[in-house]
Amino acid sequence: MPNLRLALSQIDPWVGDIARNSDEVVRWTRQAAEAGAHLVAFPEMALTGYPVEDLVLRRSFVEASRSALVELAARLAAEGLGHLPVVVGYLGRSEHESHKLGRPAGSPQNCAAVLHGGEVVNRFAKHHLPNYGVFDEYRYFVPGDQLSVLRLHGVDVALAICEDIWQDGGRVTAAREAGAGLLLVVNGSPYERNKDDVRLELVRQRAAEAGCTLAYLNMVGAQDELVFDGDSLVVSAAGEVIARAPQFEERLLVVDLELPEAAANHTDGLLLSDGLHLVRTELGGDPLPAPAEKSAAEVAPRLDDEAEIYAALVEGTRAYVRKNGFRSVLIGLSGGIDSALVAAIAVDALGAEHVYGISMPSRYSSQHSRDDAADLAKRTGLNLRTVPIAPMFDAYMESLGLTGLAEENLQSRLRGTLLMAVSNQEGHIVLAPGNKSELAVGYSTLYGDSVGAYGPIKDVYKSLIFRLARWRNEVAEQRGETPPIPENTIVKPPSAELRPDQVDSDSLPDYDLLDTVLDLYVEGDQGRDAIVAAGFAPEVVDRIVRLVDTAEYKRRQYPPGPKISAKGFGRDRRLPITNRWRRG
Repeated sequence: MPNLRLALSQIDPWVGDIARNSDEVVRWTRQAAEAGAHLVAFPEMALTGYPVEDLVLRRSFVEASRSALVELAARLAAEGLGHLPVVVGYLGRSEHESHKLGRPAGSPQNCAAVLHGGEVVNRFAKHHLPNYGVFDEYRYFVPGDQLSVLRLHGVDVALAICEDIWQDGGRVTAAREAGAGLLLVVNGSPYERNKDDVRLELVRQRAAEAGCTLAYLNMVGAQDELVFDGDSLVVSAAGEVIARAPQFEERLLVVDLELPEAAANHTDGLLLSDGLHLVRTELGGDPLPAPAEKSAAEVAPRLDDEAEIYAALVEGTRAYVRKNGFRSVLIGLSGGIDSALVAAIAVDALGAEHVYGISMPSRYSSQHSRDDAADLAKRTGLNLRTVPIAPMFDAYMESLGLTGLAEENLQSRLRGTLLMAVSNQEGHIVLAPGNKSELAVGYSTLYGDSVGAYGPIKDVYKSLIFRLARWRNEVAEQRGETPPIPENTIVKPPSAELRPDQVDSDSLPDYDLLDTVLDLYVEGDQGRDAIVAAGFAPEVVDRIVRLVDTAEYKRRQYPPGPKISAKGFGRDRRLPITNRWRRG
């Protein structure tokens, strides 16, 4: 059987930075060439970054992507890399009118191309367009109608883009009909909890359906709320994992594949499944025998649940800060577990020298909370200062005479104002410490603890916060390092400390109970009656549902944060703010 050395470039494209992304394609192609690869691939829309959202509606951006593609092909050849075929994703446009969708010629398309010998030798567009969860691709793109097959060194390689294998039929079935020996899929598949297991089973299923080896290449990095975990893999038609890249790391995954020699000689234009037309591209080269020394295929170990989630939070925070041109972050450190975990994430993402904390005690702040904040700073090495808010609070109270909840919220808002003032003065961006449980039920103060540019734990339920904190400390102990989060911060009852002896349980159900009901209501989209029927007390369910429904206006004003769940607030869960439906 012919051999094909395939290189999958698991990289981090930056949205909108076409010049940088082009440089990265050249750099990683050179590494692939030095590794003796016969074919190298890059992720979905690697030239533009992904997702680009309404940038696709700007004709100048589409044309910049198309021009950069042609220039990239010429540059690869000029730098001595033109012999190596390169598959790369980019933003393109349709050549023909789409009567079915009512879109004119020139409409945007999510495309990939093959570059070889200084030319763009093949272009094709994504066939299945996702329109669920975080995806709005029917809003932007026209679907493609071809199956591109490359013949290289006697092997037929069929090409597809991400959603093309998440839907039944389409290019998977067409690849089998075309007799492909390899199905190569380029992806921009966002991370969510346990998706690596789902992805593996999907790839195994599609490889069996296509009747050939399937190579699945995914990007890494993060873009706003979306995190990309890599996890690129190669699976045989029998379901064997041949190679697998690590999660959350850029990597060139090189693998030697013994593939069937191309036998089918279907002609261009042949009609295949789902109305796809076959387009063949001959890249030449005689069939190659397996090398005397095969490239050792990497099969990276999987991260456990807490490690995977924590890595996603770190990646999301790092990318948001760096890609937006900032160098440092500012966190209000209360001594509580939420701000402590956010601080640990920030230190791991950016380095302690780039993390600044402010302790802002009020008359109700306990000494142990102040001590816990100072202990956290000592353990992590972050920069800490203390600015009491009592004088500011007294001045407001003398002028306004507030009581009850208004008095409590004033303290939080003074802290928010202080953080933003320091942010303006010193150039740090503020990280908001709110977790998903609090955001769900509105247990946060607008323009107070909700201020910030990014919320690292926005999509993390409180019960998981505790697990992540303990996991991070355990990892530090295993490495012989100082655990970053004080034990007292983990074991003490959670409290906003806005009035004497206040604890969260005064206002909210037990977090384990709360999070279980929230998971059913938010992630599961189950209504009130269904949750009660599952065995939960009606009065508890009614209270939680009411709190969630009436807090939508608060969530809309909360900063973005990394998505780790199947349904995060913001891009995933989109409900009207003004809403009188109260049955869940």
